[in-house]
Amino acid sequence: MAPKVQALLILATICCGAVYSAPADKEPVPIISQESDIQPDGSFKWSYESGDGTKQEQSGQPKQIEKETPVVMQGAASWTDNEGSGHQLTYTADENGYQPQSPDIPVAPEIPPAIARALEYNAAHPEQDGE
Repeated sequence: MAPKVQALLILATICCGAVYSAPADKEPVPIISQESDIQPDGSFKWSYESGDGTKQEQSGQPKQIEKETPVVMQGAASWTDNEGSGHQLTYTADENGYQPQSPDIPVAPEIPPAIARALEYNAAHPEQDGE
């Protein structure tokens, strides 16, 4: 279980901490505030805000899951893209995987009614094995 959770946590960190390489003719973006707190029990909390309005925060704490104790995390990020549109992302990464929430995440279309009925029928009438 721990390798899966660790892989998801690494993915979450990469997704939220992607580094933007500014063109050489642009001024660097200053960091307005930054905090970091790491505790001996493995829990942590960090955050920052940059001069362009980008904000990110993340916290984590060990959680006993069966025989393992991975660090489960939650966090948030907000930024403005090059077109001036604002974006927000919140997430949790735990034994249930990486769970992002954002208005920017596409939503799957509804299942057509005929297909939904077929799926319900199939679930109610499973095939008999070996007969």
